[in-house]
Amino acid sequence: MRSTKIYTLDNSSEFKIRLLQWAQQFDDILWLDSNTYSQKYSSYDVILAVDAFTSIKTDYYSSFDKLKEYQEQTADWIFGYLSYDLKNDVEKLVSKNQDNLDFPDLYFFQPKKIFLLKDDKLEVQYLRMVDDEMDEDQRLIETFPSSIAVSNEDSPCGKVKISLRITKDVYKEKIQQILAHIHRGDIYEANFCQEFFAEDSCIAPLETYHHLNQISKPPFAAFFRMNDQYMLSASPERYLRKEGSKIISQPIKGTAKRSTIIEDDKKLVSDLEQDPKEQSENVMIVDLVRNDLSRTALKGTVTVEELCKVYTFRQVHQMISTVVSEIDPVTSPVDVIRTTFPMGSMTGAPKISAMQIIEDLEESKRGLYSGAVGYFTPEGDFDFNVVIRSILYNERKQYISYTVGGAITAKSDPDKEYEECLIKAKAMREVLEGL
Repeated sequence: MRSTKIYTLDNSSEFKIRLLQWAQQFDDILWLDSNTYSQKYSSYDVILAVDAFTSIKTDYYSSFDKLKEYQEQTADWIFGYLSYDLKNDVEKLVSKNQDNLDFPDLYFFQPKKIFLLKDDKLEVQYLRMVDDEMDEDQRLIETFPSSIAVSNEDSPCGKVKISLRITKDVYKEKIQQILAHIHRGDIYEANFCQEFFAEDSCIAPLETYHHLNQISKPPFAAFFRMNDQYMLSASPERYLRKEGSKIISQPIKGTAKRSTIIEDDKKLVSDLEQDPKEQSENVMIVDLVRNDLSRTALKGTVTVEELCKVYTFRQVHQMISTVVSEIDPVTSPVDVIRTTFPMGSMTGAPKISAMQIIEDLEESKRGLYSGAVGYFTPEGDFDFNVVIRSILYNERKQYISYTVGGAITAKSDPDKEYEECLIKAKAMREVLEGL
């Protein structure tokens, strides 16, 4: 079905920049970049998929059944996203909040052209209908510049003025309502999110992505384009990965800011490691993930490989756990996702009650935010990130959005929770407002 060639690159970092610039000619693009971040579970440094041959686009109704049929019938690489609002397919829930982005609830495409980069080895896979373009494309890519201007002065759009969907006082009132639910025993934890946005504004998507990625360098960065809708992601979090019969989930719960002073930065790590509130957040979600994975796992195979380990990124320190399981080889990969979606780190515990409460309190429909972006292989393996630390852009509507949130537990302080949101929003605000 696909023709494959292997190339050895002289300078893979420069080639990456050229490759993503070359990809901008296509209406369907998904670029996934690990930024060579050291991690146990990884197949490639970079994956690029462009130019849809077939695709599926749908709202939440029967979305997982439709995706399962598409994935099985295609039996090829497919790339795309699952929006948060697919929760309405797996549970009796609704999404009635304001939506100015208008992304479909689910979108996947089968690309004509795929690029898989690991170290200095580039594997190129083209559908046979276009494999005669392979060498010519390779020559064209080499002609692109190996750098991209990322300053606002180079963009015709200029700086973006960001507005708040809710004020700090309203945010704190909503946190108090969540705390009341927790104290009544309705839930143990809820992930509450707020949107920052700009109307009648534009950005240069590629330059904005490069700027965001430059200052963040996360392991699950992504650039997504579907015609005039874009996602520019600096996500540090994996949602779910499948390697053969092994399933890997790596929820993040627990955040601390960085310091430019080495000793202060080390203390921030130590404080996060020992913070009982942050640990409890993480452990609650680990328990939720263990329960989700058990729905498809072989008996006795759900284990916690790593609990509450602190990892350092350019913008923040994060507390991450790794939970794994084994599934029967006949289990559908889509069913593994269906039974764990949405990810616990973006909902709360118990999951259904938390989703109902945050839906009532949040002001914006989450859509692609806190959903997942990634791919399925022809063998049925997959890897998906969590869409956080991301800018969403509807070019036609001139609407820009980013959303941040945090886990609320019984020990949460509304002022500290708001401060944590600002820490998480820092990179996106810096990129858009040029601070």
